[in-house]
Amino acid sequence: MGSSSTRVKGALLLYHRPALFPDAATISDHINAFERYSRFPFWKLNTDRGFPRRLAGLRFEAIVVHYSVFASGPAPYMLDDGFLGYLDAAEDSYKVAFFQDEHQYCQKRFAFLNQHRIECVYTCLEPEYFDQTYRRYTRVPKLVSHVPAYVHPEMVATADRLHRPDQDREIDVGYRARPTPPFFGRGGMEKVKIAEGFMERAHESGLVLDVSTREQDRLYGENWYRFMAGCKGFLGTESGASCVDLEDEVREEYERLVANGEDPTIERLEQGALGRWDWKVPLRTTSSRHFEAAALRCCQLMYEGRYSGALRPMEHYIPLKKDLSNFDQALERFGDPDLRRELTENAYRDLIASGEFSYERFIEGFDRTALLEAGLEPPAGEVDKATVDKNLTGHSPFRAVRRHLGGATFWLYRRHPLIWKLTVLPASWALYIASRPVVWPVRGVSRLLNQGRG
Repeated sequence: MGSSSTRVKGALLLYHRPALFPDAATISDHINAFERYSRFPFWKLNTDRGFPRRLAGLRFEAIVVHYSVFASGPAPYMLDDGFLGYLDAAEDSYKVAFFQDEHQYCQKRFAFLNQHRIECVYTCLEPEYFDQTYRRYTRVPKLVSHVPAYVHPEMVATADRLHRPDQDREIDVGYRARPTPPFFGRGGMEKVKIAEGFMERAHESGLVLDVSTREQDRLYGENWYRFMAGCKGFLGTESGASCVDLEDEVREEYERLVANGEDPTIERLEQGALGRWDWKVPLRTTSSRHFEAAALRCCQLMYEGRYSGALRPMEHYIPLKKDLSNFDQALERFGDPDLRRELTENAYRDLIASGEFSYERFIEGFDRTALLEAGLEPPAGEVDKATVDKNLTGHSPFRAVRRHLGGATFWLYRRHPLIWKLTVLPASWALYIASRPVVWPVRGVSRLLNQGRG
């Protein structure tokens, strides 16, 4: 730590929210939970807006890198050189990384952890797989298992507002899912498999079904909650994938087959890399959908599984064997309104009302397990957040917009320069001229307000 650096008693949360395309609400809920519930002061910083130059002069007691920064894919993570250099320079800061979707691009993740000396990882893997994964490939000293999402109070309030008695629900069984690529493994395909198998067997049952795996039938926001509120029952499986591709072999084989014009079916992949990795290190968890169904008192009919220890068969849900050999028994159980009521009340009690899976309880555990056990202590009095905030204002959403648009227009300039000259160039000049009456006065006021801030 340089002599000119200011020590900040609290934590910096690096996250990523695209300026042009908003993420799911569950991501925002997870990001905001740290500042909302932690005993430690938290400062949030969106990496999409670029590195604020005055951040270099601050040293936080802890730096938490949120899972939204680790975008899946071969491209670099959502951290520019400024943030990466800052991570390396902050040798006295306790560094924590959160991960989801850990089934692919594993070597890239392991290299990041080693290179930037991350000291604590929150993973969706169960502890029994730690030795085969992070302890084998990285030097991270502390691993903590967590679930991808938690119960947000606004979700519970929405569920309470939209709740309908069981007898008033017009749909017997509902469900939505999207197909997953075959390199997720057999477990990743269960979301579609349960829908197809259930519809095939239930078509003569007299049940009113609203089950779909088509992308165009997906629902979002309050429409999703209204749909669930109209369902007596809901299908479900564990979330995640059954193949954690630790050596990056399965995805590479899949892409090679596609490039060669071959059909990369799961049967074809099982003859090669997938056959070596599927179910060796499964990534199977509960998800926000299970909590939403519990909050809306939908009776869940689900494949048997662990569900991160949150749901147990015939206590919280009606179990379905994966070959549906107990389909008739499950349907008979579902037809008993008293049993449905018992299961839904149990699920609401244990998953929602108990607070066991709330964001508040999650952050309490994070404070204790990650920060307090690392030797950090919450400040005894009030923290002057305004002083730190002033040093984090150098990043602007307009920089992110320019970066996203700039990449697209640069591609157009390189590939189709004539089209670029006829469209982007005149549009840019027109926008510049039209914005002058607004931008120039605002810029002048901004300069006056920022005088003396260094």
